[in-house]
Amino acid sequence: MANLHANGIDIEYETFGDAPAEPLLLIMGFGRQMIAWPDAFCTAIADRGFRVIRFDNRDAGLTRTNGAPYTIDDMADDAAGLLTALGITAAHVVGASMGGAIAQTLAIRRPEMVLSLTSIMSTSGRFDQVGSDPDVMRLLAADPPVADRDGAIDRAVRIARAVGTQGMFDEARAREAAARAWDRDPSYDGLERQRQAMAASGDRTEALGRLSVPALVIHGEADQLVSVAAGRRTAEAIPDARLLVVPGMGHDLPQPLWDQVVDAIAEVAGRARSAV
Repeated sequence: MANLHANGIDIEYETFGDAPAEPLLLIMGFGRQMIAWPDAFCTAIADRGFRVIRFDNRDAGLTRTNGAPYTIDDMADDAAGLLTALGITAAHVVGASMGGAIAQTLAIRRPEMVLSLTSIMSTSGRFDQVGSDPDVMRLLAADPPVADRDGAIDRAVRIARAVGTQGMFDEARAREAAARAWDRDPSYDGLERQRQAMAASGDRTEALGRLSVPALVIHGEADQLVSVAAGRRTAEAIPDARLLVVPGMGHDLPQPLWDQVVDAIAEVAGRARSAV
């Protein structure tokens, strides 16, 4: 792991794979650190011939801010700034949940920097299309962050179970990931600022319609936090986007589905190469 100053902040990042390989940037979602992209998942993508870059969004993990409010545009500019600081002119960009919104925004604002776009379990910014399950939302609202390690880990596991893929939930893996995240950064200080950035992001549908980048939208058919309908609308908004609806998948990326997801990401990157 390393740190670079970009877009006015110090951004923590890590790379997998060979430096000469095609760069692929992973952008994580709301309140999640870059390590929420599992090491083995990053390695699986790198093994397909990519230089994988994951990083902490502002107010997550080891990328901190001065507490001032910001927008999804600012977070997309962080991603662009990191790539520039690494000497990368363009990369394949993959974002999950809020990270999908950031990836879409990067493609809109800096299309020359995005070789291909993969948006996973995200939306086009139309909040009326999110379709969250009320029981899941009540769980999130009734279970605020806690300040002790064991309580925070238990909370993270409850949420992961509620939103995750039924039949593929691995409690031991979820507990280990939550413990690793807490030990790396137990702070919840930036959650509200990230939440406000999402709330103010606006509808990207029209702007997505102007994209010409090869695009892939992946969404779980059983996602209870962001309805699959939101994924379908996102794919419809982007010209010639491929939609991959994964049966049974929730709002997570369980290990048994990694091969399918990695294959799809590699395929859209291949389309980008063919288009050159």
